[in-house]
Amino acid sequence: MTFKRRGLMIAACAIALALAWAPAQAEKKYGPGVSDTEIKIGNTDPYSGPASAYGQIGKAIAAYFAMINDQGGINGRKINFVTLDDGYSPPKTVEQTRRLVEEDKVLLDFQPLGTPCNTAIQQYLNDQKVPQLFVATGATKWNDPKHFPWTMGWQPNYQTEARIYANYILKNMPDAKIAILFQNDDYGKDYVQGMKDGLGDKYGKMVVAEKSYETSDPTVDSQVVALKASGANVFFNVTTPKFASQAIRKAYDIGWKQTQFLNNVSQSVTGVLQPAGLEKAVGIISSYYLKDPSDPQWKDSKAYQDWLAWMKKYLPNGNVGDSFNVFGYTVAQTLVHVLKQAGDDLTRENVMKQAASIKDLELPMLLPGIKISTGPNDFAQIKQMQLMKFDGKSWELFGPVLSGEGS
Repeated sequence: MTFKRRGLMIAACAIALALAWAPAQAEKKYGPGVSDTEIKIGNTDPYSGPASAYGQIGKAIAAYFAMINDQGGINGRKINFVTLDDGYSPPKTVEQTRRLVEEDKVLLDFQPLGTPCNTAIQQYLNDQKVPQLFVATGATKWNDPKHFPWTMGWQPNYQTEARIYANYILKNMPDAKIAILFQNDDYGKDYVQGMKDGLGDKYGKMVVAEKSYETSDPTVDSQVVALKASGANVFFNVTTPKFASQAIRKAYDIGWKQTQFLNNVSQSVTGVLQPAGLEKAVGIISSYYLKDPSDPQWKDSKAYQDWLAWMKKYLPNGNVGDSFNVFGYTVAQTLVHVLKQAGDDLTRENVMKQAASIKDLELPMLLPGIKISTGPNDFAQIKQMQLMKFDGKSWELFGPVLSGEGS
């Protein structure tokens, strides 16, 4: 065989190998709900019922995805966001989630809202190996990759938040007498546990009263009256928006002079404090990890201006003072980041892998210094918060960014 002929044969083999390798390189892997043009994402939200104020989050998410689609989608694929009303009722959540998985064939269940609702579907989604991604609840149990590898939270967990309040009370109000109002489910009990952990062996002495409520209760007025009668001078208000407004208003109307700590899931100025009466909420302490749209310090920032432009174009009927719109905008950005990272491997397995591989992600409407990070053994995304106090118009941040144990 001549040198020239041997060279031609080698070249031919190289070309054949390259052609054989090219399709493998370009191979696309799709899970249910994915095609060359679409990514179908499911969601349940309480657009009706006792927690309907949270339905604004689902509307904000849909509006953000609409913007992404107008920009060409994610790697050329448009998002088909299928969001269903569950009325904050766990049995309804189960029904709607099964529809999303078995009939609509969604790739993943994104941001289903509420601790009791997510608890009702967690085992089912894990059995089906469907991502239950960035759930809209801060219960600690969403960070359990060993037992529930298909479930991941997003916001800081409730126990950490309560420990931050406990640390503040111990440092600044060592003689406090604390009364706690909480929702009688895993959500409410998580906050109580966090307060117990934070106060340690002083819990029994400092907490002088606890009262729970059911989501089916018409009001929490009687609970607030009973808590005032305990003589407490600190009120830990662990309630969802409807009941938070009631509790703030009732405590003020009966002349209960106390320092109130409000869980941050109910810190919306327009969704909670305005219905209660802004003057009745002055001095309340809470915490957050997102920029409050009613805080004037952000008005001239690019992050706020971009968010405001999005609101005006894609959510024109939304209230620019409602922090739930910031929440929906930012959690949607997080999912878009994950889906972009997944590239053309849009399987459920790879989506979870990418969600568990986020490193120091900074998003525009997160507070300065707060970043999102995850790992295969750490599904807790946001681990930092900052304390804030309501001045009658907006929340005023104070102190440093706090993390973990509140330090």
